[in-house]
Amino acid sequence: MLFKTKNIILLPLLLFGCFNIYAQDSTLVGKTIQWDLVKCIDYAKKNNIQINSIRLNQQTSQQQYLLAKAARLPNLSASASETFAHGNNVTSYNGTLGSRFTTQGSYGLNSNLTLYNGNAITNTISQANLSVQQANYAIVQQENDITLQITQAYLAILLDKENLIYDTDLVNTSIAQTKLEQQRYNVGSVARKDLIQLQAQQAADQYTLVNQQNTERGDLLTLKQLLLLPTDSHFDIFKPDSIAPDDTTASPLREAEDIALKNRPEVKNSQLGVQIAQYGVKIAQAGYLPSLVAGAGLSSGYVSGNQAGYFSQLNSNFYQDIGLTLSIPIFTKRVVKTQVEEAKINVEQADLTLSDTKIVLSQTVERAYLNFQNAKSQYDAAEVEYKYNQESYRIASEQLKVGVASIVDFLLQKNLFIQSQQAFVQAKYNVILTLKIYDFYKGIPIKL
Repeated sequence: MLFKTKNIILLPLLLFGCFNIYAQDSTLVGKTIQWDLVKCIDYAKKNNIQINSIRLNQQTSQQQYLLAKAARLPNLSASASETFAHGNNVTSYNGTLGSRFTTQGSYGLNSNLTLYNGNAITNTISQANLSVQQANYAIVQQENDITLQITQAYLAILLDKENLIYDTDLVNTSIAQTKLEQQRYNVGSVARKDLIQLQAQQAADQYTLVNQQNTERGDLLTLKQLLLLPTDSHFDIFKPDSIAPDDTTASPLREAEDIALKNRPEVKNSQLGVQIAQYGVKIAQAGYLPSLVAGAGLSSGYVSGNQAGYFSQLNSNFYQDIGLTLSIPIFTKRVVKTQVEEAKINVEQADLTLSDTKIVLSQTVERAYLNFQNAKSQYDAAEVEYKYNQESYRIASEQLKVGVASIVDFLLQKNLFIQSQQAFVQAKYNVILTLKIYDFYKGIPIKL
């Protein structure tokens, strides 16, 4: 894993959400996959369950927005009832009791339209619309988090692959040096202890190479599981022809911070949260105001046994009504006042959330800037150290070939070279990653 032995400067930044679950794509079962960084990020954004869950929340918010708009429309309801009754009634011709069944029915249409309710409908529509926008920013925010996770995992594998190149070269060099020393030992020009020391170094180099191969396989598995690719798929990343921190300059901290505070989705999300809470106050305050509702209805009915027929009764009993209902709240037992006060508290809470979001983001950008500055200093120092040790190791190797260098001095210089090489490669990827993250907070997409 990248930076797992030292200089773990980005772990706290990237730990959050590192165990997100991704939806598996069954079309990739048994396939050989080799993706670049952009493809990995795009795939994660598409298949991440957490993002898709937020997308469903956004659809729910959209439905709530449509429902709020529909409150402006009149409602319409129909009703119909049929009643069957049995009783003993006095007959009209002889005055005796007789059993009798009767039926009656009633039918109606009713509609209501809210004409005024303290602008509660208008404010609810505006509030619901902001909730839709807030859900959109939540999606972008989660996509940003996943982008950072994928980038770290991807660069860890690139670091492994570059280390493998160097470690393989060291093993090949050790084999050649040991073979040459074996020839010298066979003719009696060197002591056995010198040969054994080179053989031990060759074994150590081979062990380092095996460990690095295992590390690469482990980091590939980490990214594969992060993407939740099928178990039996064969996954690898695309290695660019060259990757180097060509431009290791960063814009001023204040500039990056200002851009982040203006454009980052977490800030916009919190700003919308404040506006949503403010609309909540207006909606609650509408409870103090009167409401005016227009209503209209149509109704008719019939009773069996009536001399008039069924349709004649429906026509005779056909009523139409239209009217206005004015409701004026006078005493609500503090219900409305409590709702208003709670809504105001929600506004204060939303303001605090916005302030906290800005503070956390500013601190995160500042930390990213400091991480880059530290990584840049380490890279510059490691580059110089590596060049000198590389040249010293080359000289020591040439001296060993001609037999003018002791094995002890050679192995000492070789170990210094290996250490400086590892530090340089790690510092290179560290500075690349920290710069990518710092630029990402300015809205610059991550790509290699």
